[in-house]
Amino acid sequence: MSTATFAAPWTPATPGHRYARVLSIAGSDSGGGAGVQADLKTAAALGCFGMTAITAITAQNTVGVRAVHALPPELLVQQIDAVVEDIGVDAVKIGMLHDSAVVRAVASAIQRHRLAPVVLDPVMVATSGDRLIEADTAAVIVSELFAWVDVITPNLDEAAWLLGRPITQAQDLEPAARALQAMGARAVLLKGGHLAGPLVHDVLLLPMPDTDTALLPAQAVHWESPRIDSRNTHGTGCTLSSAIACHLALGSTLAEACHRARAYVQQALASGAHFQVGQGHGPLNHAFAPEAARAMPL
Repeated sequence: MSTATFAAPWTPATPGHRYARVLSIAGSDSGGGAGVQADLKTAAALGCFGMTAITAITAQNTVGVRAVHALPPELLVQQIDAVVEDIGVDAVKIGMLHDSAVVRAVASAIQRHRLAPVVLDPVMVATSGDRLIEADTAAVIVSELFAWVDVITPNLDEAAWLLGRPITQAQDLEPAARALQAMGARAVLLKGGHLAGPLVHDVLLLPMPDTDTALLPAQAVHWESPRIDSRNTHGTGCTLSSAIACHLALGSTLAEACHRARAYVQQALASGAHFQVGQGHGPLNHAFAPEAARAMPL
């Protein structure tokens, strides 16, 4: 009989422990690179237990999307309820919400189950630049969901659409993040990957100080890193937001979770750059160095 080997030491959980549980509320990507498939791979790689509440089923691959079938809001709510009422949830990641009814159903479920922390990746604009949702749905996300999530993670196109102005330079990131916070977001991780140049700039605007006077501005954390040359970038935003949720479920602060998630995505991009998956933009290498499942106390 052969003896199994593991990438990292594994210690069996003792009685009175559980997994760090992360719920992804997002669409399904049949190509496996983005959506709930990327979220589940990320959760497994980071030692968490991933669960899903699927908003829509897509027929897609590395070249593009062929079809989308939205699931009824009632079925989405049943998925959330089933997971929460039996298994429990330590953190939530939210991906694309295709219409206003779905947004309201998710916001209601978050409030009813008191789900926290929650990471919202406001998927609104495709890589091609095409808008994926209608303007009224984006408005409902802002008015009815922003206040119930702990951090939003828009890219430049999504932030520009919400703000009604372009973001063209690295120095525009922090003012744009502050403008998004003024719209109701508690914290903002604004991703600058679409800016030109050899470096990738991101900024995290932390929640406003919880003081009576509220005179102090929210603290900003800036990152820059070398751009990774790879065509395999499909699902980068999904992976980042789900990695943040995983680290929050494991007990990291928001700043720590964003820092660690960002590092994970960089390594997944670099280690997957030379793989050939399909004819278009392939996925990241989520499993470049999987971590053992973490045993969390009950």
